[in-house]
Amino acid sequence: MTDLATAHNSIHAFLDALAAGESTPGGGAAAAFTGSQAAALLSMVLNFTVGRRKYEDVEEEMQGYLRRTETMRAELLALADKDAEAFGAVAACYAMPRSSDAEKAARGAAMQAALRGATEVPFSIAALCAELLELTRPIAEKGNANVVSDAAAAAHLAFAALHSALVNVNINLKYLKDDVYVTEWRGKVAALATTAENAYVAARASCTETLEMAI
Repeated sequence: MTDLATAHNSIHAFLDALAAGESTPGGGAAAAFTGSQAAALLSMVLNFTVGRRKYEDVEEEMQGYLRRTETMRAELLALADKDAEAFGAVAACYAMPRSSDAEKAARGAAMQAALRGATEVPFSIAALCAELLELTRPIAEKGNANVVSDAAAAAHLAFAALHSALVNVNINLKYLKDDVYVTEWRGKVAALATTAENAYVAARASCTETLEMAI
């Protein structure tokens, strides 16, 4: 059984840190945490499905989805910490000395390197959220119909988390000076956003059909 008091304290501490007047954790970490909640909700639907005689025809498929959602839940929680670390590296660059031309050059190079990290970590968060959206459709179609409303909630959370993460990708790209890198990653963002939108529409349609109500 989950220790709810411990979980409450951990979540409370995270939200206190998020609300504090500090640069980290920020929007990227919040996006990762939200994405992990979406993964957890899909896992819940799957745990209500596997081992049930009514769903034995899709048992192997559902077991596979459950392994993946549980892996992503852990990955997204880890990325919350990585995002805070990545932006912390950017913030540290502002404290670097810049009295001489050499110091300015070193500071600029360090900042550009840190901005790349702060771009790529939230993109990883967004990519996992897109995968969660893709998994929602078959889970809603074949999983335990009694808890598909939780799959619907997962879809909304994953979509919000994805776009929250992409905000952080785009703001860091804005300050990068490598035009080739920026063009490449803007293309990745656009492609991922399109994929996610299509997956979100499909997930909502599947949830709507199973629940027989608009979500």
